[in-house]
Amino acid sequence: MSSKTNGLSGAAAIVGIGATEFSKKSGRSEMQLAVECVTQALDDAGIDPSEVDGLCTFTLDNNPEIEVHRNIGGKELKFFSRIHYGGGAACATVQQAAMAVATGVCEVAVVYRAMNERSEYRFGAGMQDQAADPTFETAHYGWYIPHGLVTPASWVAMVAQRYMHETGATTEDFGRVAVAARKMAANNPNAWFYQQPITLEDHQNSRWICEPLRLLDCCQESDGGVALVITSTERAKTLNKKPAIIKAAAQGACDDPQMMTHFYRKDMSRLTEVGLVAKQLYSQAGIGPQDIQTAVIYDHFTPFVLPQLEEFGFCDQGKAKDFVRAGEIEMGGRLPINTHGGQLGEAYIHGMNGIAEGVRQIRGEAVNQVDNVENVLVSAGTGVPTSGLILGVK
Repeated sequence: MSSKTNGLSGAAAIVGIGATEFSKKSGRSEMQLAVECVTQALDDAGIDPSEVDGLCTFTLDNNPEIEVHRNIGGKELKFFSRIHYGGGAACATVQQAAMAVATGVCEVAVVYRAMNERSEYRFGAGMQDQAADPTFETAHYGWYIPHGLVTPASWVAMVAQRYMHETGATTEDFGRVAVAARKMAANNPNAWFYQQPITLEDHQNSRWICEPLRLLDCCQESDGGVALVITSTERAKTLNKKPAIIKAAAQGACDDPQMMTHFYRKDMSRLTEVGLVAKQLYSQAGIGPQDIQTAVIYDHFTPFVLPQLEEFGFCDQGKAKDFVRAGEIEMGGRLPINTHGGQLGEAYIHGMNGIAEGVRQIRGEAVNQVDNVENVLVSAGTGVPTSGLILGVK
């Protein structure tokens, strides 16, 4: 690990979080959602919008950085960037902002994601009506869409089937992830599924989407926006709230990743890009999985939660099913995860709401607060090139 990479650890912090309500029909433009969550995050931090000189978002976000900056009352924008690969970008936006702050490119960077992903368009609807175009990624869909693999759920189902074959995991193990998430969401007034827990029987009785995925294995489609404010740790000491120090931030792609599939790698049951991110995170932060008290594990589909637990070292390869069966991902377990309810229970904002929950755990403000939190691990979208964070108290 180079000294430059290690130099990122502890140089910047998340000092403000903001979010709109999470709904199925926001009734307003995505730009309005973006401005609302960004100004809330700045207010939370105690920083005036005129001080924002850096912005980062996803390539899939429809709100240009320059327009967000203008609409919040920004003055001078010195840094703006976007990260590709959908939910895999989530933690990488924070990495970009932290690098910009740490190197002096900008002083106050805001990352945001705002979308009407339920009322205006739906990512889960499938690619079967995709028009022909000359881009490589669209052409790549031609290898599997003609065979009926037209939705993200169907792509994940292929991997999930192999994972079950390799490890002995069952659909009930996937269901336990969903039940745990909904139990957390039931305590969270901001969650779409507030006061709506489910049982394992509910999960097993929910309809098939693409075997072995049932309806309750799939994350929500949501309208809403989330923003985070990043500045130097020195400035963070003077601001409103307890900062969440960015102890590590990393991206990863390896072993023949192909858009949202990796059907041709040696072991398609593994998410090895997550392992690559994990190695970088632990190296940068100088800690190991035993030092993590709680985690936000990206849960767009429940089957991908189990191999993430393995790649991050919370259990051995193939043993996540036993970890989940023992209740270790619930409150009081070894590693409570997705204490906000995750994307299964709170909302699907491409993982940004998960990073905000990591900040709340560091502050001690979470509705399902874990005791004595010093380090929180946050993962981003899987099945694609991905990213991750470790947030800490110091």
